[in-house]
Amino acid sequence: MCHQAVGLIAGELERQGVATTSVTMLKEVTSRVRTPRALFVDVPLGYPLGRPHDAGLQTRILRAALSLLQRPGPPPLLVDFPL
Repeated sequence: MCHQAVGLIAGELERQGVATTSVTMLKEVTSRVRTPRALFVDVPLGYPLGRPHDAGLQTRILRAALSLLQRPGPPPLLVDFPL
């Protein structure tokens, strides 16, 4: 799905009271759209959770993205995932 569309939808959901988090590979787009909470993962497009069949990395990415929901402070929040 388009990074811009996801960010805009997440913003509207947040305005309706639903907390959101997402994984992005396009930091510039996510920042410009002001996605409420996003984890930037520096991987090729199409692989938001990293390498195929790498369950350990995929789990770490998902947990990091979900942990953004517990971070204090108002959105937007854009965090780099350390590979």
